[in-house]
Amino acid sequence: MNITLNKNDEIVMKLIHYFITEQGYNPIVLHGAKDEIWLENSEQEYQIVRIVTNYIHNDEQFDFDIYRTQQIMKRIKRKTFSLRMNALSIFINLGENVHLKDTEIENIDCIEIKNIDDIKQYEFVTETFPTITKIDKVTEKGLELFLKLTEEINQKNQEDAVKAEEVFSKKRPVVTYALLISSLVLFLAMLLTGANLFDLDAVTLYNFGGLINFESMGSTQELYRLITSLFLQYSVVHLLFNSYALYVLGPQIESFFGKAKFLMIYLGSGILSGLVSMLFQDYGLVSVGSNGAIFGLLGALLYFGYHYRIYLGTVMKSQIIPILLFNFLLIFLYGVNIVSCFSGLFSGYLIAKLVGVKYKSTKADQVNGFIMTALFTIFLCYMNFFR
Repeated sequence: MNITLNKNDEIVMKLIHYFITEQGYNPIVLHGAKDEIWLENSEQEYQIVRIVTNYIHNDEQFDFDIYRTQQIMKRIKRKTFSLRMNALSIFINLGENVHLKDTEIENIDCIEIKNIDDIKQYEFVTETFPTITKIDKVTEKGLELFLKLTEEINQKNQEDAVKAEEVFSKKRPVVTYALLISSLVLFLAMLLTGANLFDLDAVTLYNFGGLINFESMGSTQELYRLITSLFLQYSVVHLLFNSYALYVLGPQIESFFGKAKFLMIYLGSGILSGLVSMLFQDYGLVSVGSNGAIFGLLGALLYFGYHYRIYLGTVMKSQIIPILLFNFLLIFLYGVNIVSCFSGLFSGYLIAKLVGVKYKSTKADQVNGFIMTALFTIFLCYMNFFR
């Protein structure tokens, strides 16, 4: 086996190796894209790194290349639900008639590399990727270089595949089923007291642990209602809607985050949304339902999708939008507390940030999540109990 790499091939191989193994980028498959390699990492300052080996002769060809890049980036943004996207285009084979230094392009930075040492002259690149200057330390040539870099890239891809399998593999949703059964058992127990199947009375809901505002409670001894109210539904329609939403969302989020973290997200977002509801709750009014906790799961799913954008795109139409529509239907037809829903969504996102996404969240992310959740909780406690 005889492999000969020219100077440009070696530069490309070293760049691909660096961005994949050192910076966590993944290749993007683009149909029709020739002589260019697209790499993506949504957590980097440059979400896209593009390595272009195609010979570009003049400014007109360069402008068309940039236009096409912008169109592809728009498609990737829509597919990954990204609010912003910056790209670094690395050109290996620009002609002398291209005036690269005279161009300023929104969201796209361009550099030209004819030798690997040329990277050092771009200060904004070395500031973003401080270790990139070390790629010239690789001394292997030709076949030896090809085999070394290929082996390390394959090893990195295998490690990523194992991690993805661990995160996305299905687990038995024990906690989800326990929550579903608990709500069903309590609903049947309320019916046995003579409650109406389609409209349970306030007295029954109160006796089983429905939520009232703190003025109505008169004592912190009744704060258990923040939890018990999550398992109560005021009608069979309410029960079916929330059970369906939990049945769809619960197994996935329990699988992604783990049982303990899933329960923390569910109960935590339910409790925080309950505290928000208490601020707007009339004296003596009884509030029940898991809508805040359900929306908390949606918030956790959005945070998970931030780290796995492709996954978020696939579930947005199939799961998130239908569940939102179902809950909005409940809001308008049955007067479900909209404040509880959206405060649950916000709370679920914060708590998911606190507990973190395996292999993705940093300690700094989790600390920020903890601080934001703690401040939100303290604020709600003050507004409810100490004003």
